[in-house]
Amino acid sequence: MHAQELLHKMTLEEKAAFCSGRDFWHTKAIERLGIPSVMMCDGPHGLRKQEGEGDHLGINVSIETVCYPSASALASSFDRTVMTRLGEALGYECQAENVAMLLGPGLNIKRSPLCGRNFEYFSEDPYLSGQMGAAYVKALQSKGIAACAKHFACNNQETRRMSGSSQVDERTLHEIYLPAFEAVVKDGKTRSIMCAYNAVNDTYCAENKMLLTDILRELWGFDGFVVTDWGAVKDRAGGVASGLDLEMPGNPDALGEEIIKAIQDGTLSEEALDKAVLNLLNFVLSSWEQRKPDTKIDREACRQLARKLSGECAVLMKNENILPLNTEESVTFIGEFAETPRYQGAGSSHINVPHSVSALEAAEGRSVLYARGYDAHSKQTDPHLLSEAVNAAKKVDAAVIFAGLPDAFESEGADREHLRLPDNQNELIAAVAAVNPRTVVVLHGGAPVELPWLDQVPALLCMYLGGEQVGSAAVDLLYGSVNPSGHLAETWPLRLEDNPSYLNFPGEDGIVTYAEGIYVGYRYYDKKKIAVNFPFGHGLSYTEFSYSNLRIDKDKITDQESVTVHVDVTNVGRITGKAVAQLYVRDVKSTVRRPVRELRAFDKISLQPGETKTLHFTLDKRSFAYYEPKVHDFFVESGEFVIEIGKNCRDICLSQSVTVEGTTQIPFTVTRTSTIGQLMKHPKGASFIQKMTGSSKGPSDEEQAAAMGEGSEKIMQSMMFEMPLGALVSYGRMTAPQLDALIASLNEQPNDTLSEADKQQ
Repeated sequence: MHAQELLHKMTLEEKAAFCSGRDFWHTKAIERLGIPSVMMCDGPHGLRKQEGEGDHLGINVSIETVCYPSASALASSFDRTVMTRLGEALGYECQAENVAMLLGPGLNIKRSPLCGRNFEYFSEDPYLSGQMGAAYVKALQSKGIAACAKHFACNNQETRRMSGSSQVDERTLHEIYLPAFEAVVKDGKTRSIMCAYNAVNDTYCAENKMLLTDILRELWGFDGFVVTDWGAVKDRAGGVASGLDLEMPGNPDALGEEIIKAIQDGTLSEEALDKAVLNLLNFVLSSWEQRKPDTKIDREACRQLARKLSGECAVLMKNENILPLNTEESVTFIGEFAETPRYQGAGSSHINVPHSVSALEAAEGRSVLYARGYDAHSKQTDPHLLSEAVNAAKKVDAAVIFAGLPDAFESEGADREHLRLPDNQNELIAAVAAVNPRTVVVLHGGAPVELPWLDQVPALLCMYLGGEQVGSAAVDLLYGSVNPSGHLAETWPLRLEDNPSYLNFPGEDGIVTYAEGIYVGYRYYDKKKIAVNFPFGHGLSYTEFSYSNLRIDKDKITDQESVTVHVDVTNVGRITGKAVAQLYVRDVKSTVRRPVRELRAFDKISLQPGETKTLHFTLDKRSFAYYEPKVHDFFVESGEFVIEIGKNCRDICLSQSVTVEGTTQIPFTVTRTSTIGQLMKHPKGASFIQKMTGSSKGPSDEEQAAAMGEGSEKIMQSMMFEMPLGALVSYGRMTAPQLDALIASLNEQPNDTLSEADKQQ
């Protein structure tokens, strides 16, 4: 039976009840009509299926399964195929476990490195986040499992996440915080969106019509269903009216009384309820039809995939001719994380893993000693452990320290207070580096940390939270059986105070103002020319790559056309490796605030020594546009743009210009506060100003300039251009009725527009 037919047969009570969950993880069944119940589970990087009592913080037991790298690691791969392989693997596992929907990916932008849940999010860059998310969604859904992109929108901190309000302007919202969701809707075709706990501009996301209907459905064409974050509903009927479909979790007593009452008293239309029910029915019936209960899972293959993906995601941040290690040299692994690795975050994404592989276990058979070095559950230095580690480091050719953030430092439900590693780890690294010049640091964690000892160590390898096989992957990378190819999906600042959100995170009294606007991450650091530890896009390899022969198929286009970019990449080193080509676009001259450059395309390719491959990128209107609130859309300002190929956002190898002509005009309404300068750009206004100044009986501009001194002519012109039209009356150049008549005449012209050069005047 089709969803529409079932809808017509449902009673008002059944429809209202259907829009809440049966329990923590299931939709309600309506046995009378044969409508089944389906299950959804947490699991952006593994399946957290709870067969007993459910919770959303990873407290209660879930089934044993494989834990893959977290989103912060996955994004560092800069590889869509990594997301595809992960999505497919999780899709098969969901089929085997009779799970209809996986709650992920997390697409919130990393506004601040302090956000406790950053390990679940991809990047500070909206384009990279959207590309990785869309690849994951398409792969997962290709196996018949619905994806649920979250948390829509501006859920960028854990402090007051259930009750706070993110105050963000229209341009920033559309340029920074919404594009990743737009990508998974338009490109990924996600079947579900999870609305966030928080409010955006004082309206909670679960009942935010602007987000759930105006943008999501009408602007982007979303045809799936919207589910709340668990317990996010504040106004049940208001949510349905605004575009919310399913409230989670539910219980047998959640029969939709609020919805029924609202329909009966006329504050909610039954038509709005029917839309929600139909959206949910389409999901339930489609999921039921796509079940494959006989699916079998090869756990060993999954573990090997986890190992491979972890190796693809790791970022070699520094290497002064020490890595890869020689298998014949003596090495000491130092640090508790070498024996008990931190490979996942805490909270709703926590996976129940039967066995994780440590670096110490993976290095069995090699000439490797071990010293614990620190207690991961303490910040205090243990003199005995420190002394043992230093003595061990003195006796070997190389010391490898496994360090990073403990669980207590970053977790869902709480934000970090600083960017420091525990004091005992920083002291250990400095002490070991002082006695062994060949010291390597391997970092575990979901977000950037301060690196006070960076100049003392010759090599730094970041594993992020690399999944249950992170130990094997780390050894693969350290000894060169895998060549590092990850690149940072976020800036690593020198210190917390340099972050653009520093003064406005986490806000006050539940209100957080996004005062930095569009300047998030590298957009801010580059604009301010602030030194960082490592820039966005940075990543080293055991080989070298060169970029050459940049060419574009057109040197001039309109914003209705696209341009194709070609660039050659060559492996000029001695071993096979993977290069990540990053394409940035820079607006040469803009009349609005714009970043220095923005990531607009990327690709990752494998190259053998001496091999050259040509990469191809297509850039369209959005590649050159910014969001213009005056037209409530993305807008291209005519002019010159530079297409740049870089190894990171601060290492640009090649560049070439293209001229783009904007075809959209910005409406301009003349008022008394409009300036003379703006009027000069108006065809009719320019004529009037020329006549007015020509008929003036006062001293000429040259005479006034001579009287006021050298350079005053330019100052006078600037002052005149900034003068509001109302001042013409004040200075007796025209009467008030004459000015009103002029303004009315100018505004009568339907095609008159504000030229791009005057939008900010």
